[in-house]
Amino acid sequence: MTKGPILIDLDEGDTAPGPDTAPPVPEPETPAPPEGRAMQTLAVLASRRPSRLARWFWGLVLALLGAVLSVAAWDFAAGLIARAPVLGYAVTALMAAVLTLLAVIALRELAAFARLGRIDGLQRQAEAALTGDDLAGARQVVDGLERLYRGREDTRWARERLAEARADQFDAAGLLGVAEAELLGPLDSAAAREVEAAARQVAMVTALVPLALADVIAALTANLRMIRRIAEIYGGRAGVLGGWRLTRAVMTHLVATGAVAVGDDMLGSVAGGGVLSKLSRRFGEGLVNGALTARVGVAAIEVCRPLPFARLSRPSVSGLVRRALTGLFGR
Repeated sequence: MTKGPILIDLDEGDTAPGPDTAPPVPEPETPAPPEGRAMQTLAVLASRRPSRLARWFWGLVLALLGAVLSVAAWDFAAGLIARAPVLGYAVTALMAAVLTLLAVIALRELAAFARLGRIDGLQRQAEAALTGDDLAGARQVVDGLERLYRGREDTRWARERLAEARADQFDAAGLLGVAEAELLGPLDSAAAREVEAAARQVAMVTALVPLALADVIAALTANLRMIRRIAEIYGGRAGVLGGWRLTRAVMTHLVATGAVAVGDDMLGSVAGGGVLSKLSRRFGEGLVNGALTARVGVAAIEVCRPLPFARLSRPSVSGLVRRALTGLFGR
C-alpha cells in the first residue's frame, strides 16, 4: 500500500480543471401550477355532443328493449291470469300503476322543458325591449315575470312593490330595471349562496380525497345539483332531462368561450400567486376547481335568469370564490 500523496503528471497543454470549467448546476424543475383538471375534464365530457350514429344506435336499442319488455310483461300477466286469476289481476294492476307513474314523470319532464322555454322567451323579449326601447314589450315582459312568480310566497312582497312602482316608469330600461331590482335581487343572492356552497364542496373534496376520479365525480355531482338549484330559484324547476340539457348548454358555452382554462385573469393570478405557493399541489387543485365551479355557477345564473343583467351587477367570480373559500384552507 502506497503511503503519502500520489502525483499525476499532466501532459503538455493540459491544465487542471477549475471552477470556470465546471458544468453548470441544473436548475430545479418548477412544478406546474394547478390547472383544475377535474373541472376541465368535466366540462369537456359534459359538453361533448354524441354523434348522429350514436344517437340512432341508442335510440333503436332503447326502442327494441322497450318492445321486448312490453311483450314479456304482457305474456307474464296473461299467463299469470290464466293460472291464478286473483294474483294475475293484482300484478296487472301493479303494472298499470307503474305505467301511470311513468306517464306522470314524462308530463313533469315536459312541463320542466316548457318552463325553461318560458324563461328563454322572457330573456329574448327583455333584450329586444332594451335594444329597441320598447315600453310595450317591456310591460309584456313584466307581466310574464308576474305570472312566472305568481304562486311563490317568497316573492309576494316583491311583486306588490313592483305593482306599485311600474306605473311610474315611462321607458323600457326603467321598467325592466325596477323589475330586476325588486324581483330578481333576492333571487340573485340565493343563487350566489348556492354557487358558493358548490365551490366550497368541490374545493374541499378535490383537496382532501386523493382517489382517482373522485374529484371528477364530486365536481359532476356538485355542479349538477348547483345548476338544478339555480334553475329552481329562478323558477325553472328543471327535471332530470331538463337539468342535464341545461348543464350541457352551460358547459358548452364555457368550453366555447375558453372560460374553463386557467389563463391570465383572476384564476391565473390565484394559481400562480403566493397563496398557492404555500400550499401543496393538491390543495391548489382544490382551490382552482372551486374557482372554476364558481364560473360555472355564474354562467348558470346568466342562463336561468329571466332578465339580463342591466341595473344589477353580475356576480363576480373572484367575490364568490373569496366568500366560499375564506377559512377553508386557512390564511
